[in-house]
Amino acid sequence: MRKALVGFGVAVLFLLGTAGPALAHNVLISTNPAKDASVATGPDKVLLTFDQYVQNADVNQVAVTGPSGDQWAEGPVQVSDNVVSAPLRPLGPAGVYTIGYRILSADGHSVTGEVKFTLTQAGTGTPAAAKAATAPGTSAAAAPSGSDGGVPIWVWIAGAVVLLGVGMTVALRTGKESSK
Repeated sequence: MRKALVGFGVAVLFLLGTAGPALAHNVLISTNPAKDASVATGPDKVLLTFDQYVQNADVNQVAVTGPSGDQWAEGPVQVSDNVVSAPLRPLGPAGVYTIGYRILSADGHSVTGEVKFTLTQAGTGTPAAAKAATAPGTSAAAAPSGSDGGVPIWVWIAGAVVLLGVGMTVALRTGKESSK
């Protein structure tokens, strides 16, 4: 019985020790333009800084949607360690702009979100073509959908239950063999 309890304790400590990093996801820590900022002139690019490394993958997307639903990001998304940038066309009408993003984190999970900023003075730019990349939180119909590409949590839970069952079985059998 003592070995069974020790086996159970080791399994619980193992699960608790490994659960933290598996559940951690990349988090957006700053943007330029800043969240809810008011700017008089539009930036030539947006910068998104995350707390962890971002994979430089073709699936990374950044879109900037203007007040009329038009797209203003144009060109490839650039990744440098934990900073993602996307070039912008000169902005047009004054109003609220939304930066929508989907990036591939170092752990293989996609991270999505949006940040809004306000352009206080109208610019002279024109929106990008309708085929521009879109990201979650944007109003374009072609926004990506589906799962985040990572392993669902139920798989981790099922694996923990199986591991715990195997540990208990081994501990109980070992205990019975030594008592004979």
